[in-house]
Amino acid sequence: MCISAACLFTVFGASTHAADKLPSYPEKPIRLVLPFPPGGSTDIMARGLAQKLTETFGKQIVVDNRGGGAGGISGTDLVAKAAPDGYVLLLTTSISHTAGASLYSKLPYDPVRDFAPITMTAFAPMMMVVHPSVQAKSVQELVALARANPGQINYASGGLGTSTHLPAELFMSMAGVKMVHVPYKGGGPALLGVMSGQSQMLLISMVGALPHVKSGKLRGLALTSSKRMPDLPDMPTVAESGVPGYEVVVWYGIFAPNGTPASIVNLLHGAIIKILQTREMRERFAADGAQPLGNTPAEFAVINKTEVAKWAKVVREARIKAE
Repeated sequence: MCISAACLFTVFGASTHAADKLPSYPEKPIRLVLPFPPGGSTDIMARGLAQKLTETFGKQIVVDNRGGGAGGISGTDLVAKAAPDGYVLLLTTSISHTAGASLYSKLPYDPVRDFAPITMTAFAPMMMVVHPSVQAKSVQELVALARANPGQINYASGGLGTSTHLPAELFMSMAGVKMVHVPYKGGGPALLGVMSGQSQMLLISMVGALPHVKSGKLRGLALTSSKRMPDLPDMPTVAESGVPGYEVVVWYGIFAPNGTPASIVNLLHGAIIKILQTREMRERFAADGAQPLGNTPAEFAVINKTEVAKWAKVVREARIKAE
């Protein structure tokens, strides 16, 4: 599956015209739930969208951070069990939403069945970085080093089953190498762990890695997108660096509870698409290392379902359990 500006099936897909069907919606504030604590790229994105949606609808869009619990479960479950009336929405990220079903045996919701996709809002590639002391200046050299020294290279993550863990497991599986997992309590500590030399490798968001690559505190090896990014034309992808087919893109998307009327989903979709097309939002996303998207609910549903299966395979083969 390809998620990039070059190969997305619908970038800024055709907007809908459901406003005339719902003259009374919304009649009260809409709650946009984030299953993460305040701060970070998802929070910044949510507040930008909420501001513009408030201007569009003339009703307050309230960002509700629900960071309690592992993997964003509590906030996501809140939306899954909310009334399907368009007044409680979810803004989440790809791995957080799609990997939970295979990581947790008692997940209180189904990431496909219990949600009505509205649209993906943006995507951002990750960057593979290493400490400057690592004797590898490319993915090929890192793979060769890992094969020559099995179990001697550590890779950091923000914790079991996170967006910095599962992509590394997928990389090891596809590259045929074995490295030692060192989980930290969050992406920030994992980044510091590699910068200090405690761990050697990390897959992290491009925006989180780039300042430290530019300063020389980290060495960037490759991006995880299927194509090179326009802003970093000299940075290769993992796929073109000896691991063909490897792609991990962190997407951001908005869901409603399952059962939400199609007319409300279509109205929200059309409003969000128009916001994503504005220069202001494109620049705001770019500053955070992301590119705006905007596909149809049907297209988003396919991607969501496909990624559930993708990460289930990784979790099963690596025998990961988050409980």
